[in-house]
Amino acid sequence: MATVGAELPDADAVRSRVNCWLDGFLEGKAQTAVGLRMPAEAHQCLRDFLAAGGKRLRPLVCVSGWQAAGGRGELGPVVAVAAALEMFHAFCLVHDDVMDDSATRRGAPTVHRRLARHHHDGRSTAAARRLGASAAVLVGDLALAWSDELLSTADLTSHQLQAVLPLIHVMRDEVMYGQYLDVTSAGRPTADVEKALRIVRYKTAKYTIERPLHIGAALVDAPPTVLDALSAYALPVGEAFQLRDDILGAFGDPTTTGKSSWEDLRDGKQTALMALALQRADAVQRRVLLTRVGDPALDEDGATRIRDILTATGALRAAEDMISHRREQAQHALDHAPFPPTATAALRQVADAAAVRTT
Repeated sequence: MATVGAELPDADAVRSRVNCWLDGFLEGKAQTAVGLRMPAEAHQCLRDFLAAGGKRLRPLVCVSGWQAAGGRGELGPVVAVAAALEMFHAFCLVHDDVMDDSATRRGAPTVHRRLARHHHDGRSTAAARRLGASAAVLVGDLALAWSDELLSTADLTSHQLQAVLPLIHVMRDEVMYGQYLDVTSAGRPTADVEKALRIVRYKTAKYTIERPLHIGAALVDAPPTVLDALSAYALPVGEAFQLRDDILGAFGDPTTTGKSSWEDLRDGKQTALMALALQRADAVQRRVLLTRVGDPALDEDGATRIRDILTATGALRAAEDMISHRREQAQHALDHAPFPPTATAALRQVADAAAVRTT
C-alpha cells in the first residue's frame, strides 16, 4: 500500500498491480464459467491475450494523471480503473485485428486466428476462418462488458464515478470515430497529411494519452487548469506515439514488434508517413505507391520497394522530424505544468518512450 506522501511506485510496480487485478478478475470469471458450463476457450483466449504482453501504457498514464492531480495514498481504486482501461483496450485490439485480418499480435496468433484453428476440425478453412472472426468479435464484446464491470466494482465513491463516467464515454466515442475514419480511409492513400493527423488524434492521441490522464486526474477532482495542462502535454505525445507506430508498421522488426511489417502497407492505411511520401514522390514513385499500397496481394518484395520510396523521398526523415517536434512540445508543456515533481518526471519518461520506442 502506498502511504500518504510516498512517491508513486515505478512503472513496473504499476504494471504488476494492474496485471494482478486483471488476473484475479479473470480467474473469477473462469470459475463462474465452469459453474455455468460455459465454453472455456472464450475467457481463456482473452486471458492469454492479456498475459501475452502489452505495454500497459493506458493504465500507466491513468495512474500518472492521478498523481499529477495530487493523488496520494492507497492505489487500489485508481489501479482498478486503470485495469478497466486495459480491458477496454483488449476489446479494441481484438476487434481491430478482425477488421484488418491481422495474423499476429504481440508475437502470437491473433484471437480470431487462434479460434479458427481451435474450431477447424470438420470445417473447411474458409468456414473455420469465418467462425474464428465471429467468435473473436464475441470475445471482444466480452472484454467490453468486463471493462464496465471492472469499473463498476472499483470501489469508487459516487462522486468519483460521476466524475469519471463522462470521460470514459467521450474516450470511447473518440476512439470509435478514429477507427471509423481509419477503416473508411484505408486502401485510398492520399497526400493529405492533415487527414492522416486527424485520424491520429482520435484513434490514438486522445484515446492513448489524453483521456487516460484526465480519467486518473478526475479521481481526485482535478481543476480545469490541471486538465488543460495535461491536454497540452498529452496531444503531442499521443501524436508522436502513433507516428512512431506508423514507422514501425512499415520498417519495424516483426520479432520485436510482434506483428507484420507490411500488413499496414497491404491494407493501405492512411498515415502521415504515406501522405508525406506522396507529396514528395516523382511520377514513377507515385505510380508505384498508388499501385502497390493497398494491394491485397502485396508481398515482401513489394513492401521492400515501398519502403525504399518512403526513404528516398525523405518521407521517413520528415516523419522522424515530426516525432521530434512533438516530443519537444510535450517536454516544454511539462516545464510549466502545475504537477508534483514525481508526476512530471514520470510523464517525461512517457514522452521519451513514445518517441523512441521499438515495439
